[in-house]
Amino acid sequence: MKKNTLEMVVGLFMVIGFAAFGYLALQLGEVSFLTDSKTYVIKAEFDNVAGVKKGASVQVAGVVVGEVSQVELGEDELAVLSFKIDNSLKVPIDSMASVKSQGIIGDKYIQLSLGGDEEFFKPGELLVETESSLDIESLISKFAFGSAK
Repeated sequence: MKKNTLEMVVGLFMVIGFAAFGYLALQLGEVSFLTDSKTYVIKAEFDNVAGVKKGASVQVAGVVVGEVSQVELGEDELAVLSFKIDNSLKVPIDSMASVKSQGIIGDKYIQLSLGGDEEFFKPGELLVETESSLDIESLISKFAFGSAK
């Protein structure tokens, strides 16, 4: 009888351990059907998003509030970025998105400058007030070859 009780306790411990491991794997892996309810998507059009990749952070005042979920070429040959934004942040309609860099040659990220409007973006809407990436190489070449004004 004592052996059966020990086997039951060990078996129960193993089942609880596997369940905890599975839960952590799903949470840390950010499985889409579990994390989509915590975010919503906003799209933005840019002239130039050089260096911005899928997974790049979206920040407000230096605080990460989301990530870039898709980078594609849209109509009119403009880059269209899709952002997954945390549900706790409501983005006003008059907000602006800028492509920024961590340092001179650092990773690119999106900086959201929130406006003051009382109307907010709904999931899937397009943000048009954008500021594109600064191309350092073209600025240096313009300066070096004398075409900078």
